Amino acid sequence: MHRDSGARDRLVQRWSARLALVAGLAAVVILLVFAGIQSIALLGAGLAGLAISGASLWWALTLRGIGRLLAFTLAAVAPLAVLALYAWAELLWVVLVSLALWALGVSVGRAALSRDIEPAGPPELRTAPPERPFLIMNPRSGGGKVGKFHLKEKAEALDADVLLLDTTHQQDVVALADKAVEGGADLLGVAGGDGTQALVAGVAARHGIPFMVISAGTRNHFALDLGLDRDDPSTCLDALTDGVELRVDLGFIGERAFVNNASFGAYAAVVQSPAYRDDKVRTILQMLPDLLTHRRGPRLAVHAVDTAIEGPQAVLVSNNPYGMGDLAGLGHREVLDSGALGVLGVNVDNAAQAAELLAGRHAPGLTSLTAQEVVIDADEPEIEAGVDGEALTLPTPVRCTIHPRALRVRVPRHRPGVPRTRAPMDWRRLRKLALMS
Repeated sequence: MHRDSGARDRLVQRWSARLALVAGLAAVVILLVFAGIQSIALLGAGLAGLAISGASLWWALTLRGIGRLLAFTLAAVAPLAVLALYAWAELLWVVLVSLALWALGVSVGRAALSRDIEPAGPPELRTAPPERPFLIMNPRSGGGKVGKFHLKEKAEALDADVLLLDTTHQQDVVALADKAVEGGADLLGVAGGDGTQALVAGVAARHGIPFMVISAGTRNHFALDLGLDRDDPSTCLDALTDGVELRVDLGFIGERAFVNNASFGAYAAVVQSPAYRDDKVRTILQMLPDLLTHRRGPRLAVHAVDTAIEGPQAVLVSNNPYGMGDLAGLGHREVLDSGALGVLGVNVDNAAQAAELLAGRHAPGLTSLTAQEVVIDADEPEIEAGVDGEALTLPTPVRCTIHPRALRVRVPRHRPGVPRTRAPMDWRRLRKLALMS
């Protein structure tokens, strides 16, 4: 039965590769047949429109007043002007059909290539259920998911000790977790945001006991990368009775643990503004011109391995590198146990470099690398940072490190799983797959 399933998968993969090649070839042929030599001009006009839009967005973010308005207008008009040019040449339908075929070829081709990628994730270890689990729950997190899914009642029915945070004043979750361990807790868990999870995860790692994630936050990035159900956080409680243990890495910024990432530069400065929570868009538009042009904020310097990034506007240091299967490359992490930090640095000084960012991770203004240690320095004694969504101010230099497999995470044995990694497009590999007998 397994052999038949494998043969069927290979057959589907082979025909998917053939469909992708046919669609990609048809996209080129339809341009050549119906546009002829004009196809080169069409392609050039499209690329020029994208470049103008990218440059205009840079001007829009670095200018104010009438200059910003004109830049936003140009960013919107440029692609419309390209479409109008196609329509004037009576070739708009040719371009649209060609683009649709090309998109089909890329989508089907990446799906075919992705079938060769084994599901990511650290090895699972069957361990005995905890005897005295201690769970911290934030009733306000995720818009009230703790109450909506009756997490406290369901956890207590499974003999867990549950502490509901008092939302009227700030509580020290690290002290609460330490006290629970001193009282005999053999598992720590959190139903809340990634910032709270990171603090308690640090305590669990320090004491060498398992940690449990309950996906009751707003974004649940760590839960996503652990393969947990983010739609129904109550399913995470299954780990208490029918769970497995994963060993994952834990990032540290100084002595503080982080499970996702730490950001520095423009984004970290914006989110620390008191006005950000009440009016995000206005605050961003007011602050970015000075931040992006270095008229405000510290000038950063990043040192990792043998690479130095001088003067980046934004830096992201992540607990394991993010995947490259989406536009920003920040969808999810393919693994959580590589033993390396991911580093992304953005350094854009003018509109031309902003337009080049359309090339993705290959853009000159974007640095992507991995390292075991990253040092962020600045020309000021303190810098702002966003650590798993929490706004902090830290003395420079800031040292980020990773502790390989330091965190024992207990998860349900049956869970949705980590999203499948999407393979990069490779037409040569597709051709080899298509020709396989």
